[in-house]
Amino acid sequence: MSVIYMLLAISVSVALLFFLFFILSVRKGQFDDSYTPSVRMLFDDELVKDPAERPSDDNPKQSN
Repeated sequence: MSVIYMLLAISVSVALLFFLFFILSVRKGQFDDSYTPSVRMLFDDELVKDPAERPSDDNPKQSN
C-alpha cells in the first residue's frame, strides 16, 4: 500500500514540474507564432460586401 502513496506523490510532483516548465515557456514566448503574420498577405481574402448594397428582407421584390 505504501508503494501506491509513493507513486502518487512522484506522479503529482512530475505533473507540477511539467506545468511549471509550461508556464515558464509561455512567459518567454516559446509558443508565439512569428511565421503566420509574415505570409498572411499572401492568402486570398474573401470579398466582403457593404451591408448597404445588400437587398433588405423588409422590401421583397414585387413581380408585375
